Amino acid sequence: MMLNTPKPKVVRVVTASYVVPWHLGNTLRRLPADFEVHVVGQDVSSNKDAYPGVQWVDIDLNRKVSLLADLRSLWALCRFLRAHKPDIVHSIMPKAGLLSALAGFICRVPIRIHTFTGQTWVNRNPVPRFFLYMLDRTVNALNTVCLTDSPSQSRFLHEHHISNHGGPLPALGKGSLSGVELSHFDRPGLEAGHERLKDEIGIRQGDFVFAFIARKSRDKGAIDMLTAFSRVRNAHPDAKLLFVGPDESDGELVALRATTPALFTNVSDIGMTQNHRLYLSISNVLCLPSYREGFGSIVIDAAAAGLPTIGSDIVGLVDSIEDGETGILIPAGNLAKFEQAMLSVLENPAHCKKLGNAARGRVEEYFTADKMYTLLKNLYLSLLAARKRE
Repeated sequence: MMLNTPKPKVVRVVTASYVVPWHLGNTLRRLPADFEVHVVGQDVSSNKDAYPGVQWVDIDLNRKVSLLADLRSLWALCRFLRAHKPDIVHSIMPKAGLLSALAGFICRVPIRIHTFTGQTWVNRNPVPRFFLYMLDRTVNALNTVCLTDSPSQSRFLHEHHISNHGGPLPALGKGSLSGVELSHFDRPGLEAGHERLKDEIGIRQGDFVFAFIARKSRDKGAIDMLTAFSRVRNAHPDAKLLFVGPDESDGELVALRATTPALFTNVSDIGMTQNHRLYLSISNVLCLPSYREGFGSIVIDAAAAGLPTIGSDIVGLVDSIEDGETGILIPAGNLAKFEQAMLSVLENPAHCKKLGNAARGRVEEYFTADKMYTLLKNLYLSLLAARKRE
């Protein structure tokens, strides 16, 4: 009688539960068919009903730096890895990456992977910039292989001496963490909810709707978004902005609302959502005027919904947006160019539609969840095979 071969053990490490549906969801729907899967992070077990076959381990990995709390997290992570003995540990997000790299190295996990999704040090002052940069170098040194979620980020890191044996870090395909589940963006499946949502937030037939869906912080371009939109709205009173995401502005948005309330005219201010697809379904264009970014998963989600994106011409977004083909790239922080790009799609709906259709076609060609999972699975299997040959 043949015995079933045990599946290789994979542990995915993330900072917090909200990361799971945004960045791992498509992968976790497929991974249990080929691997035994655990997900580790803060309150991750809150996702347990959504992903059959995945096991969850709650360990606090706070995004903020706290030496004592971080040491406790490292200890807990080491205890889990020693007890579970995974074949692969794979992290995303900066804090999860550092703790996972340290714990995986200490516990001698055979294959240790981290995927860089943007660099927190890019726009910092010299001292914190150097400190955070050295942490990224440490993560790269402790892991057996590091990936990026976009080819341009690989080139950027290579230029800053973070490399894979002297060459650029690999990226899966043309970028992205887990691709797009196209069936989730089929219009008939969303129509039941989007008419009700339009009524709730006051969007009328003929309104042109911009969407900003991201953490609301200055480096994500939240302030630029409000400023540029207010100028566009002055010329086009029917323009609307869906301003969606958790407020991480450290009080800046609250102060702006008090001192400059006009910035929020025609703005629907919405917090964190688990259903960004519904907001995309009632929008015409996504805007992402970020100062730093990874690949920008929300860009290909918007594309799957048939929306073009206006985004900054920065590392990461240059891979998710084809300038003039699937959206418009603008210099980061250039409000005049941003306003001009917003007006160009608002005043030329046919061109906007053409960009959106091209964006959807590019997603179908390169970024479906099935294609991205095949690339990841093949990477895992090749690393496991190489390990056996050693």
